[in-house]
Amino acid sequence: MDGDLRAGDIGGGAVFGSGAAALNYDEHVLAGILTYPAAVFILAVLDVHLGFPIETTFMAMALGYVFYVIGSDLPDMDHPEALIHRVIKPFVAVAVGISAFKNLGFALAFTPYPILNLALAWFFAALVAVVGWNLFRLLMPDHRGVVHSTVFAAVYALLAFAIVRFGFEAAPGEALFIALASFLGYCLHLLLDLGSDFLK
Repeated sequence: MDGDLRAGDIGGGAVFGSGAAALNYDEHVLAGILTYPAAVFILAVLDVHLGFPIETTFMAMALGYVFYVIGSDLPDMDHPEALIHRVIKPFVAVAVGISAFKNLGFALAFTPYPILNLALAWFFAALVAVVGWNLFRLLMPDHRGVVHSTVFAAVYALLAFAIVRFGFEAAPGEALFIALASFLGYCLHLLLDLGSDFLK
């Protein structure tokens, strides 16, 4: 069955898919690490020759590298045994919990004691984080499903743009560079999967 963990494969280097040609975590990430110069070249051409409003500053290229390499394995987050799935799930849960605390925590006053209220608010946030953990698992589609698509590559690019533009306060041109690098890294994974399927 596609997406099954093969016998004898363990840890982050586990190979997913039913065929011997299926790529593993190391191959996807190393491909991302090694092909980033090509992505920089493509984006520089878009900037210099086609007038795209992107900026190739050091920060843009450094963060672009991070998002590109993460994107090179990110589509496998839909496989419960994939390392990227196991890494992202707690981050999603914690982000949901932090959001719950930020939006509701200070409004919850169960007792007349501020310190106790603070602890209770974080307990509430932790319960919401557990709900986020389980929703991530329940809502994640099957392996090689919709997450393995250019639509999700675009979603990842938009998220990357929002994170660096509003979280890191990057300039719009820098954020666009990082978003496009994210898209290319995600698409790299899809291309490698297509190539491995072709070689089966």
